[in-house]
Amino acid sequence: MNERKRVLLSWSSGKDSAWALHVLRQDPTAMVAALLTTINESAGRVAMHAVRESLVERQAVEAGLPIWRVPIPSPCPNDVYEARMREAIERARAEGFTHVAFGDLFLDDVRRYREERLAGTGLDPLFPVWGIPTDELARDMVGGGLEAVLTCVDPRQLDQGFAGRRFDRALLSDLPANVDPCGERGEFHTFCHAGPMFARPIDIEIGATIVRDGFVFTDLVEQA
Repeated sequence: MNERKRVLLSWSSGKDSAWALHVLRQDPTAMVAALLTTINESAGRVAMHAVRESLVERQAVEAGLPIWRVPIPSPCPNDVYEARMREAIERARAEGFTHVAFGDLFLDDVRRYREERLAGTGLDPLFPVWGIPTDELARDMVGGGLEAVLTCVDPRQLDQGFAGRRFDRALLSDLPANVDPCGERGEFHTFCHAGPMFARPIDIEIGATIVRDGFVFTDLVEQA
């Protein structure tokens, strides 16, 4: 019998990476052994999603997995990003990982970039939710008990009033036809706070919404 894949999962704090964890845990050939996330080192928040680092730590606790942080500056030049990710990949290889998994859905250029960066590293890429029609995937997530909040909205693609909304059936019904149901083109990003990938839900409060760098961000805090 072949050994199970030892998987490092790229973790954005959002619904797609959370659902990828759920899918991988149902695969008898794979074992997710750690989460990997990029952190804005000056703000202490997940890059792009702007989620507090403390909330990502809670996700890791509820997922029962260690989390590896990759600190990056903001803005982050691509050469700096790639150098720091190479360090993480080298660590993973040294610790016996065989694969890196991503929650990408259908953007070919993103997938190709990841495959090229991993080529020759000794680690193979996995895309456990790739190619699933996103309307179907979004319904499966909501029906499967995943709960998430929109933490970032690109107002050029989606009305800023969607920031801070729950990712639920009502939201899916309200999304304009030109917006991907999973926000795969960057229309929105989420924080996942409950679902089958976690031992317990994370109680959150929805805080202030601000506009910064052309995006609309909603702050989340953990309830005491």
